[in-house]
Amino acid sequence: MKKAIALSFALLMTAGALAGCNTMEGAGQDVERGGEHMQDAAQ
Repeated sequence: MKKAIALSFALLMTAGALAGCNTMEGAGQDVERGGEHMQDAAQ
């Protein structure tokens, strides 16, 4: 049951993130920005 709730939550978060990016270009920019933040944190 906990796995089903976690999966539902993950799907809702993914849908919300994709709805926030109106285009694939926007989604790519968001992913790129996230990667840049991870690189900065690693340094």
